[in-house]
Amino acid sequence: MKNNDIFSLKGKTSAVIGWSGVLGGGMVQALAEAGAKTAIFYSGNPDGAENRKVEVERIGGEAIICKADVRSEESLKKAFQKVEETWGRLDILVNAPGVNSITPVMEITEEEWDRIMEINLKGVFLASRIAADIMMRNNIPGSIINISSASSEVPLSKVFTYSISKAGMNNMTKFLAREWAEKNIRVNAIMPGFFPAEQNRKILTKERTEAIFNHTPMNRFGEPAELAGALIWLASEKASSFVTGAIIPVDGGFTSMTI
Repeated sequence: MKNNDIFSLKGKTSAVIGWSGVLGGGMVQALAEAGAKTAIFYSGNPDGAENRKVEVERIGGEAIICKADVRSEESLKKAFQKVEETWGRLDILVNAPGVNSITPVMEITEEEWDRIMEINLKGVFLASRIAADIMMRNNIPGSIINISSASSEVPLSKVFTYSISKAGMNNMTKFLAREWAEKNIRVNAIMPGFFPAEQNRKILTKERTEAIFNHTPMNRFGEPAELAGALIWLASEKASSFVTGAIIPVDGGFTSMTI
């Protein structure tokens, strides 16, 4: 086997939830470039998902779009049913939802807390369980990849509920990895450091950026393309066949820094 063959995803199918952000969009492209067919889940206006589908097709890939509200098991089941009806299988699920709020702790409403937890945590649980059922029924060695955050390990200011939801995702990743290992379904997480995106740009003040760089040994932000290697490695049945329950940091050394 050639080394580059172990990273090929030709013949595989994938679903990506949370594709609309900078990071999720880069992941859709990385999967397509590796040869995977990709289902792009969207919840609102389909125009963005259609545009992403066109981009995948432009590089020779194959994609479909599936409407889904990640807070609803029924809605997710319909979306995954479309994937199975279209391609007859599902090999890879990428859970990359990430809604955030900078509301101070004492001002967080119950509604805001529930919204973030439902999308970032409950949605990942529901999607993972439905995807795993498809993989098990079709006897497919599957890979579920959750997108966590450096804030899941260290309590960062201004992202209280988001950080807690991502910490829960890490714990869920390990639980599901243990639960489904004998079914040959691997569950891992990528833990990005700081990547400028629409959801965090408003809190990246000059002072906060300086603080981040001072705590990041590589002294810079990450680029979306720099997540592709970890993603394709974890997605590949051949390249990471003995990896499950892992939380992989891609953070420029942020979580290795102390004083």
